[in-house]
Amino acid sequence: MTDTAIELASQPATTDAVAPANAPVSPLERRIELSITLADIESDIGASLKNIARTVKMPGFRPGKVPMHLVEKNYGGQARSEAIGKAVEAALDAELKAKNLRVAGYPDIQPVPDAGEGKLGFSATFEVYPSITIGDLSGQSVERPVLSVTDAEVDQTLEVLRKQRVVFNEVQRPAQKDDRIVIDFVGRKDGVEFAGGKADNHTMTVGAGSMLPDFENAVTGAAPGEKKTFDLMFPADYQAKDLAGSTVQFEVTIKKVEAPELPALDAEFAKTLGSKDGDLSVMRDEIRANLQREVQKRLKAQTKQYVMDALLAVTPFDVPKALVDAESKQMADAAVRDMEARGMAVKGFPIDPAWFADKAIRRVKLGLLLTELVKANDLYAKPEQVRAVVDEFSASFEDPKEVVRWYYSQPQRLAEAEALAVEENVVQWVLNQVKVTDKSVAFEELMGNAG
Repeated sequence: MTDTAIELASQPATTDAVAPANAPVSPLERRIELSITLADIESDIGASLKNIARTVKMPGFRPGKVPMHLVEKNYGGQARSEAIGKAVEAALDAELKAKNLRVAGYPDIQPVPDAGEGKLGFSATFEVYPSITIGDLSGQSVERPVLSVTDAEVDQTLEVLRKQRVVFNEVQRPAQKDDRIVIDFVGRKDGVEFAGGKADNHTMTVGAGSMLPDFENAVTGAAPGEKKTFDLMFPADYQAKDLAGSTVQFEVTIKKVEAPELPALDAEFAKTLGSKDGDLSVMRDEIRANLQREVQKRLKAQTKQYVMDALLAVTPFDVPKALVDAESKQMADAAVRDMEARGMAVKGFPIDPAWFADKAIRRVKLGLLLTELVKANDLYAKPEQVRAVVDEFSASFEDPKEVVRWYYSQPQRLAEAEALAVEENVVQWVLNQVKVTDKSVAFEELMGNAG
């Protein structure tokens, strides 16, 4: 059967479908039994064989001159299978339209015995799309995060940018927080070296959290050339089960200590950030503008999440398992592609789509819910709204006009902008229905740097 036949339909499911013989996988499961008359498809079989005969090649015969009895002998099964498939598809499509059933996923087609003389019986088991009625939002409250970019946020961002350009200089003093050290170490459990417990010329930054806290505490204050021996207890939930909860002994040699040096806030630093003339005030203005765009983007994302939570809270409904399974698989595939893009070897790595089930359910619910909401309240994006989204995308580029032209020359890219504009319409519609309280958020929290 074709995708078109399976995905056809536009109305909510009715309940007059025949109940499935087995327990349904969800309240949305339906089962239909139908039959087709084999005599009705004989003409289709003949037509299919004639088409095959026009081009089929057989030894001893020119193309198109193979006798029909030989064509039927060699290709009759294929023609009959294709004709039956088309007849089953047409019968099911007609029944789905008659019953106003919107099929989610792909029907499971199974033969049904004893359909009668000259008939072929089959059953189709499938899930339908849920009927969705948006709940009452008037009793819901949404906290809308707000944050204004000030000089303090610009200063914090500058510090982050300086740390990204830090250089390390070797020093002859004890290691302290933020120093980079080079060490040799070996760990032993009950006097025996354990797997993964030994390294030479290992580089770590003190206080960065790359090693267990007790390990970092032990090397803090150690000077180049110093050797330290200390006991360490692994956490009970440590990933290596043979070490979890165990006490081991480490021997560590400090080979080098390097102190961090941040670049000065001067014209040279400004040039590294793209300021051609090294003007610090221009640099700060550009950082502020970029920061404001990023802050607004994150504020919108948080607000959208709270709005979607409110929508889901007042509109409970079942979702087709077929759609959740498909979304879970897409998310698993995306995770594999992301790992590959990061240079990780993922061949044979067991990524189970079930790991993404909860997120997939939310995505599917929101997709169905927003489709209904947009249609019911005419929240489709207007051309000027799409253009505003594209302008926002392009603002951070050196040549915004070129970026705008690129978006409008790529239908898929423009569709992404349109989808975002629709989401903004939905968010604003919901905010008009609920009680909104503006809540100030900390810069570090919004940017994901809290703690």
